[in-house]
Amino acid sequence: MESNELNFEQGPIRPPNEAQSLLLRFTRNCPWNHCLFCPVYKRRKFSLRSVDEIKQDIRTARAIADDVFALAKKMGFGEAVNDQVIGRIMGDHQYSNSYRSVALWLYYGTNACFLQDADNLIMKTDALVETLKFLKSQFPQISRVTTYTRSKTVTRKSAESLKQIRQAGLDRIHIGLETGYDPLLKLMKKGVTGEGHVKAGRKVINAGMELSEYVMPGLGGQEMWREHAQATADVLNQINPHFIRLRSLRVPRRVPLYEKLEQGTFTMLTDDMLAEELELFISSLDSITSTVTSDHIMNLLEEVSGKMPRDKATMLEVIRKYRELSDTDRLIYRAGRRGGAFRSTDDLQNDPSTFRKIKQLVENTRTQEGDAGVERFITEMVDRYI
Repeated sequence: MESNELNFEQGPIRPPNEAQSLLLRFTRNCPWNHCLFCPVYKRRKFSLRSVDEIKQDIRTARAIADDVFALAKKMGFGEAVNDQVIGRIMGDHQYSNSYRSVALWLYYGTNACFLQDADNLIMKTDALVETLKFLKSQFPQISRVTTYTRSKTVTRKSAESLKQIRQAGLDRIHIGLETGYDPLLKLMKKGVTGEGHVKAGRKVINAGMELSEYVMPGLGGQEMWREHAQATADVLNQINPHFIRLRSLRVPRRVPLYEKLEQGTFTMLTDDMLAEELELFISSLDSITSTVTSDHIMNLLEEVSGKMPRDKATMLEVIRKYRELSDTDRLIYRAGRRGGAFRSTDDLQNDPSTFRKIKQLVENTRTQEGDAGVERFITEMVDRYI
């Protein structure tokens, strides 16, 4: 088969930390698809893929990998997928997106694989086990296989089924916990309770898999922010997942939650309020050994990251430093962070050139459009990442 014909199906998203992983689509879209805050998969129908379909995609990915290695050898680099090899592939329009995806995976050398889309544990256990074993047979170098799933789906799997899935090669699971507060879970149509989250999380860990739980700062709005922070921390304290990943709420027009914003029944937190909620959340985490990560540009404070309980005080210090900035410096930091220029409040002092440019931009926007215009500008910058 010619290289321009080597193609396989891939889904629309993956976690940021899986950017350098091999992406393979085991199911299409989301079987639940009711969450008010989620912009993904809306108006798209969920469907299972057959074992034969998935295996054929894996075979195609294997054929691409072999073709890339052959190209590297032809170019005189043995099987080293280096800058020259990847440059040739990325610069040639004959190669499909799938081909480039596999080539980049080989270039990065992560040996990690992420299975798309939103809930692959909804597959029948035998089918999932068969495809996982086939994946490992075709790519024995893969050292980590990860997927999204839902707490409700996990609770429907038996402990034995989860262990079989783990033994077949699934190492890590990502679950969108979002909140542990039952009234908020109901409002956002998550289809699960805090108790259900705890049960699912414990089952995943007991099966021997790593667990990443996603938390959504800001999801409670101004109406329920305190309950959201405390109840979510309480659920996580009961689970003790390997990872707690922060994904701050954004509400672009295309998500169902936007209607509640317009109706006035849901009020977004300001960034300063978000910092206060985050401080309460981190303070309320107790007796766990999870790693907290803030690995997304939508998060206000990237440095709220570390291993519990060792780095708890350091994370709280990051929040304190932001809250103690002057009004002007907080505004400049927010504009710089939302625009991707700042990664730390320390950048306000460490990068004076960027500081001056953003300060001037903020002042010009305020002169032309007022304070409301500055806020619109900041909101538009962060919403583009959704």
